Amino acid sequence: MEALERKMSLRITVALAATIAAGLLGTTCAQARDVVDFRGDYSPGTIVVKTNERRLYYILDDGHAVRYPVGVGRYGKQWAGTTRIDGKYLHPAWSPPAEVKRDKPQIPDVIPGGSPRNPMGVAAMTLAGGEYAIHGTNVPGSVGGFVSYGCIRMLNGDITDLYHRVSVGTTVVVTR
Repeated sequence: MEALERKMSLRITVALAATIAAGLLGTTCAQARDVVDFRGDYSPGTIVVKTNERRLYYILDDGHAVRYPVGVGRYGKQWAGTTRIDGKYLHPAWSPPAEVKRDKPQIPDVIPGGSPRNPMGVAAMTLAGGEYAIHGTNVPGSVGGFVSYGCIRMLNGDITDLYHRVSVGTTVVVTR
């Protein structure tokens, strides 16, 4: 009888764990990208980052956009302006900018692409005129926060989706 109870208890535990895991996965997907109504004077194909919302919008047409959660610059590291994507990279290596190296001197000069320690995640799109990029992450829990030195941080599934929607030259507008 005790063996039967243990077996039933194990089955219930496994079923409960599977149910919780499915719920968490569903929640993560629901918090990721979705198509929303969007008003603004932007051309289709433009990327709009609303820093205070911690959201990136990819404009589909007059009135609609794909919305993604993002991590943005922390206090004192935020910026606003218009730029363009000037490079697209899958599994990029990362060399920390001088400011990051100054704050964290123990970081290696280069972290190879694909390394679990690489903060760029699975893809990066560099922005003209500076050291900033829109990129994936190795810390998914940071997406949605004020967390970076000025880069726009996305979930790896979302940066992959956006990467395939845009090209070099795409306009990027960052607002506060």
